[in-house]
Formats: sequence, structure tokens, C-alpha cells
Amino acid sequence: MADIADLYIENRTFDELAIGDTASLSHTVCQRDIDLFATVTGDVNPAHVDPAFAQTDMFHHIIIHGMWGAGLISAVLGTKLPGPGTIYLGQDLRFRHPVSIGDTITATLTVRAKNPAKGDVTLDCVCTNQDGKAVITGTAEIRAPTEKIRRKRIILPDVRIGRHDALHGILAHAAGSTAVAAAIVYPIHAGTLLAAIEAAQTGLITPVLIGPITLIQEAAKAAALDISALRIIDANGAASAAAQAVSLARTGEVGLLLKGDLHTDILMHEVLSTATGLRTARQISHVYLMDVPEYPRPLLLTDAAINIAPSLAEKAGIAQNAIELAHIIGIAQPRVAILAAVETVTARLPSTLDAAALCKMADRGQIAGALLDGPLGFDNAVSEVAAAEKGIVSPVAGKADILLVPDLEAGNMLAKQLIFLSGAEAAGVVLGAKVPIILTSRADSTRTRLASCALGVLVAHAGKP
Repeated sequence: MADIADLYIENRTFDELAIGDTASLSHTVCQRDIDLFATVTGDVNPAHVDPAFAQTDMFHHIIIHGMWGAGLISAVLGTKLPGPGTIYLGQDLRFRHPVSIGDTITATLTVRAKNPAKGDVTLDCVCTNQDGKAVITGTAEIRAPTEKIRRKRIILPDVRIGRHDALHGILAHAAGSTAVAAAIVYPIHAGTLLAAIEAAQTGLITPVLIGPITLIQEAAKAAALDISALRIIDANGAASAAAQAVSLARTGEVGLLLKGDLHTDILMHEVLSTATGLRTARQISHVYLMDVPEYPRPLLLTDAAINIAPSLAEKAGIAQNAIELAHIIGIAQPRVAILAAVETVTARLPSTLDAAALCKMADRGQIAGALLDGPLGFDNAVSEVAAAEKGIVSPVAGKADILLVPDLEAGNMLAKQLIFLSGAEAAGVVLGAKVPIILTSRADSTRTRLASCALGVLVAHAGKP
């Protein structure tokens, strides 16, 4: 329990201050401190945020911004010496040594002089590391409070840093490959056209616009977009555009389908047609690549868009698709968590029976290329602490790369919770057809659309349907 004194902040007035009075505050530097400081200030000097660059500079590793130490000094002034009511007038600091992740920095302030005329105070400042070495020295000029103040310490909000390194990596990887011919199906709104143009400009795709020419041109004109260099195929409506796009994919003229401004079921009706569609021997399923802040690895989630209530055989195909996508993005042996409401197998919950059967299928080589475990609750799948509390010993629990959900409703709700409550960014792709298919929404950001496109490009280059 915190000491009662720690729950309040109390100042020292000008009259209470004496020469030689001192106060200090310590903090151990972590990556989060660097991320927060860079985010707030916009200071993305590569010496602080780019490990590859930092290896080449004079210190050979990441160091925290020098002014972060000045902030620690400010914290002492505002909370301890003199405390609330202090007005910061100026400072003179010298940065003596670099501060690295793992260093414990102690900021110590000592009253050097008082000026009764205005109530100004000069303080000596020194920040030392865990070895006692001074990393910052200098002075601070402040105007001390004249009235006594005692306030309850404010509890700071929880701040999360969303780095989204996984999506950046996917974009960078795909941008270095050859552009793929892509059918943009029914792009009659500016957002869809803009995403297609940006994907083309980044070298991901060569767009083929399929839809009513008049509506496409009107949308481009309204948004001041130049589409004169793009191939446009006229189609009377959404169903016609979907049919023509599927036909181009079937003949090999395009290697990727991107959903435009039509309903998913219209496009997928043409894709799933037994006579003229893009079916293969494989299960068709959707996989989200989730970039979740504070989760230490990319997270694949399947199936949240295509299979409503998959059978055991269909779940095996869904799992295999996700495993092969994990291989494509560089996860050599993905860990697949088969989700259910409980971690024990019970006939009362068919999803737990399926989970157990899928694990045995993996043991027998019917699902290959990954480690499978289940049934697992969501908490046990992504948190090693939660798994340990329930006594679950597993190479998958707490470290999942792939989440296999029991049905579409569970997947859809989980995906939206991760996006809207956890700040996740998501790219998605439909696998198992003759070409990868991107199902974007009008609500998706441009970066999400680009990342989904990049994911489809990587699948297309890997030769996987």
C-alpha cells in the first residue's frame, strides 16, 4: 500500500525554502519512454528511434533524447522542490553523457540562491546514472510559490503506444516485389480510387478498374484524381463488374481481386460459382493480419468473414490457409491457438471437441507446418500470465501467432474488438481461390487498404491461391 504522503503533493513556499534544501526523483529508462517522448514531441532523430542507424553513430546504440532528462528535472520542480505553484523561468543545462535503455537516472535539485525582491530561486541541477556518473548538470531559475498548496496527486491516464511494425514490414516487403495486375471491382467512390492509385504509385499493383465508366470518371473528377493512364472496363452494375473481374482472374489476366464499392456477397457469389468461379480444391477462407499495440508479434485471425459455421473439415482447411500465410510473411513455425470458451474438452461445447480433433489431425500430419493447441480461451492464447495462472503448459499458450475462432460471429466480434478497443490495425486477404482476394470496407483507412493490398501481393508472388 502506498504511503499516505505519496497520495498528495505539497509545496514549499519561498519563505520555507533554505539554501541547501534538496530533492530528487529517479526513473529507469525503457523503450516506452523513448516512444512516448518521440510521439509527443515529433523528435524522430534516428539516433533515438532507428536501431540500424544508431549502430553507425558514435554511441553504437539507441539513446534517449537529452531533453527527456530536462523533463525529469521539471518533474522535481513541479512536484517536490518547490512543488505546486512553481513558475519555471529558465534553465542552463549541459549534457555530459548519453543515457541508454536500462539506465536509472536520478535528478537532484539543490537550492543555491534566493532573491526576495521577486521571490526568485536558483537551483543547482544534476542528473546521475546508476554508477553515479553525472549525465546532465546545470541550473534552473524559478519563481517560488508564496502560498501553501497541498493537493491530491493526480492519477495519470494509461497511455499505449501503437507501433504497427507488422504492417510497415508487410508494406516494405511487398513494395520491393514486381507489381501484380489487380482487378478493382466496382470502384465508384473516391476512396477506392485513391487507394488503387496509391497502391499503383507504391509499385504494388497495376490496377484494372471494372465498373460503370461514367460513375468511375465522375468519382475521379470530384476528387481531382487522374485515372487517364489506367485501364477501365465498362460494366453495367456491381454483379456484372464482379463477373468480369472473376473472368479476368480465371484466364490469368489479373492475379489479384480488390473489392470496391459493392457488397461482399455479390463479389463472393461470382468467386464461389461452381461453373465460372475461382474455386480450387482448397477451403476458401479469410485471414486478418492484426497489428495489435503491445502484443509482441503479428497476430493472424481466422475466419471472420467467409465461413459462418465451419465444420471440422472446413476448420482444418481454414487453419492450413492461415499457416501458409504465416509462412509467407516469415513465421516459420506458427503457433495456432484454437479458441473456445473454456480450456477443457467437453461434449457440451462442440467447439472444444473440434479443437481437440484438430490437434490430433496436426499430430497425424493432416494439418502441417505449425504447432496447434486447443481448446484455449482468448486470454490463455495471448497472455502467458493468464496461461500460467490456469496451469496450462503449452508451446502455444500465451504466444499465439494464429487465432482460429469457432465461427464467423466470434471472429467478427473479436476482430472488431481488437480494432476499436485495442487500437489494432488490420490487413485482410481471402485465400483458397485461384487468386487472392482483398475485401476492404469504405470505413478502412488508406493504410489499411494498402496493407491488405500488400498482403495480397505477397500471396500472389508466393504462388498460393
